[in-house]
Amino acid sequence: MLEFVAETGSTNADLLQRLGQGERIAEGHWLIADRQSGGRGRHGRKWADGSGNFMGSTIVHADRHSPPAASLALVAGLAVRTTVEPFISQGSNLALKWPNDLLVDGAKLAGILLERTGDSVVVGIGVNLVTAPRLVDRLVCSIADAGTAPDRNSFAAALASDFAKELGRWRRYGLNVLLRRWQGAAYPMGTKLAVHEPGGNRISGEFAGLDPAGSLLLRLADGTMRVIHAGDINLTR
Repeated sequence: MLEFVAETGSTNADLLQRLGQGERIAEGHWLIADRQSGGRGRHGRKWADGSGNFMGSTIVHADRHSPPAASLALVAGLAVRTTVEPFISQGSNLALKWPNDLLVDGAKLAGILLERTGDSVVVGIGVNLVTAPRLVDRLVCSIADAGTAPDRNSFAAALASDFAKELGRWRRYGLNVLLRRWQGAAYPMGTKLAVHEPGGNRISGEFAGLDPAGSLLLRLADGTMRVIHAGDINLTR
C-alpha cells in the first residue's frame, strides 16, 4: 500500500485534498514523494526536501474509542525511531524530542506533522536519509552523517510496518502505555530546555516528563512545574 510519486507540492496536502473530495483511503496507505516543492513542518515552516530522503504521509481514521488524536505524533515518533535505529552507529544518542522530532546527538534527523480533517488524521513524516539542509537556528543531520543511509524504498516499507505496529499498540493499550514508552525513548529527565511559547514568551527549565494528556512538563528554576501544551522546544546547555 505504498504509492510513489516523482514530485508533488506536499504529500500531506495531497491526502487532505483527496479526503476532502470524498475518496476513501484505507489505513496503511502511504503517499511517498521523491521530491516536494511545498513540504511543510509545524507552524508553517518549509520542510526542505532532498533527493534520496524520505517524504511521505499516511492516514489514521480515529473514532471515539481511540486515544486523543494529538497523541499520534508520539506514536509516529516511536515508529520512526524504531525504523531509524538499525542504521545509526553505536555510540550515537538517538532521542525523541517533544512533540514531534527525532534527534541524533542533539541534531534534528526527522520531523512529524499532523493535520486533521473530520475523523481522519493525516500523518506526515520527513526523515533525512542521505542529506540535511543547513539551518541557522538549529542543528540538523542525516542518517548518512551518523551511520549508514538506507535505500529510500526499503526504508519506506520498514516505516510503514513499524507505524502499523505502533498504531495497533496505541489502540490496544491506550495513552498511558504510550506515554511511558515515549518517555523511555526521549532525552533524559532533567535535560535543560528552552520553550518559545506561541505568544512569544521564552521559558527555561528542565524536562520533567509528560503529563497524563501527553503535554510537556517543564520544571522551572524555582521548582514549580509548568505544563506546556504548544511551543518550540530547544535543548540548551
